[in-house]
Amino acid sequence: MAELLLLMGLLLPQTIAGIFAKSQGRSFWFWFFISFLIPIISLVVLLFLDDKKKGDTGFKLADHVNKDREQV
Repeated sequence: MAELLLLMGLLLPQTIAGIFAKSQGRSFWFWFFISFLIPIISLVVLLFLDDKKKGDTGFKLADHVNKDREQV
């Protein structure tokens, strides 16, 4: 019984990171395993990443590229 509680306690930060990543449109399993390597830092990184579900897809182009595309 104690071993099960210990296992659940050890997996809690990874599960939280995975669920939070999934809510932002990112891969649950990627962030779950990254959180094994850097548990607290991965949560901080997730807080500062943009939400992928906001509809902003792809890469943003630099201003000079956008100007060149408008001229064509």
